[in-house]
Amino acid sequence: MAQENPQDQAQIASLRSLPRRQIIITLVGVMLALFLGALDQTIVGTAMPRIITDLGGFTQYTWVTTAYIIASTITVPVTGKLTDMYGRKWFYVAGLIIFIVGSLLSGLSQTMTQIIIFRGLQGMGAGVMTANAFIVIGDLFPPSERGKYQGLMAGVFGIASVIGPILGGFITDTLSWHWVFFVNIPFGILIIGLFLRFFPNVRPDNLKHKVDYAGVVALILAVVPAMLALSWAGVEYPWFSAPIIGIFLFSVAMAALFVIIEGRAEEPIMPLWIFKNRIVSVSSVVIFTTGIGMFGGIIFVPLFFQGVLGLSATASGSFLMPMMLGVVGGALISGQALSRTGGHYRLQGIFGLAVMAAGMGLLSTMTVETSYARAVFYIIVTGFGLGTTFPLYTIAVQNAVPYTVMGIATSTTVFFRSIGGAFGLAIFGSVMNNRFASELLSGIPPAAKEVISPEPLDSLARNPQALLNPEAAAQLRSVFEPLGQQGVFLFEQVIESLKLALSSAITQVFFIGLMVVIVAWVVNLFIKEIPLRKTHE
Repeated sequence: MAQENPQDQAQIASLRSLPRRQIIITLVGVMLALFLGALDQTIVGTAMPRIITDLGGFTQYTWVTTAYIIASTITVPVTGKLTDMYGRKWFYVAGLIIFIVGSLLSGLSQTMTQIIIFRGLQGMGAGVMTANAFIVIGDLFPPSERGKYQGLMAGVFGIASVIGPILGGFITDTLSWHWVFFVNIPFGILIIGLFLRFFPNVRPDNLKHKVDYAGVVALILAVVPAMLALSWAGVEYPWFSAPIIGIFLFSVAMAALFVIIEGRAEEPIMPLWIFKNRIVSVSSVVIFTTGIGMFGGIIFVPLFFQGVLGLSATASGSFLMPMMLGVVGGALISGQALSRTGGHYRLQGIFGLAVMAAGMGLLSTMTVETSYARAVFYIIVTGFGLGTTFPLYTIAVQNAVPYTVMGIATSTTVFFRSIGGAFGLAIFGSVMNNRFASELLSGIPPAAKEVISPEPLDSLARNPQALLNPEAAAQLRSVFEPLGQQGVFLFEQVIESLKLALSSAITQVFFIGLMVVIVAWVVNLFIKEIPLRKTHE
């Protein structure tokens, strides 16, 4: 491991000499900032139907979330590198200001285009906040103590995911959707005040740095088109259509250019030599694959509860709460164990990924007859396994690299989880849609096919709205009403066919998620386990 230079030693000494009170208040501020950013990801989802009603633009529905995710993802690694060069404090404050301004403008939006642009601005601020949250833990505490606090960070994220949908619904119903954004402003200002007063302003050195602008541009041109293609593939365009293939090829070309630029840059935005460290490279692969598996659970569990088991939208969303509580519990226990046992992250990874795989395997066995209680147990197991992995690899990476690159190394873990999530969401969505269509068209009774004309049948195979929307179900029922009692019987058969097809499609997604987690488990076996340092250097 590389030795620290005198400037790094001075910075570490400054951090070590901080008063305990300042460390605690700084940690509270970081947790509040992470909570605010994480809450915004979930709170807006509940308000989206009302936003669409007021502003129109149903076809742009997903862009409100996509803009936020893309902006935050691309901001994370850039922030990590710049804070390594210039210090954390003022980037953190700037990120909070950008987030508050984005929130204000989003709440004042009058068109869908405006809200999409301003959500992107919000995402940039959130990216800075998220990257810094995990980096600052590395600043304040040596590796042997970080597990406890990284577990707290993961717990904060999980709690925000639980509270977000409930709070979003309450604010939207009680006030208006505008206040879903406005509520960020007073809390953001409070956190900025805490940071200005207590956040340590420690700069790595007083040298004049050279920002790798070419690397930043190449990274953006590699990541943004890839994430756009993943969002569009199977939705706006077929997977193997010319636009999607063209965008992916452009993204690959830019990624290759990025590698070339980083190899020659004086101060690369993402120093590629850190990936020669086996701990960093293995951790990155595991984080990417668990990111894929994580979205398999979070996105498709509510759809199963609502579409297959017949719960309301509100109730199906609330069933994510046990999963998130499992995530929080797993993260807290794992972080404590990591700190108290000296850093057996390889062994804890074996256990956590095995539990997550067991949970995904159980989810893949669900059918239309599965009870609510059993389904809840399955998602708790999945969440606990996922939560167990959260603190492990960030701390393993921080422990394996010199302090000079801890910011970019840490933010790289957040970056790979986001990319994995986007990749998994696109793949799983495509698998589910194709499996659902084929299962429905082969399972629907021939007599029902004769009643439903080809165009509505094709629409039904692409979107199971009759299971999710009472109005769509009533419209489908009206098609069969002229047939009297036989029509009622056929309608019930069609609904049952829809449930069976959707169940088969979603459990197929869970099974693929299981395969991905098994890959992560195998890759984890190759990670090199070294004791956690008891000092920063």
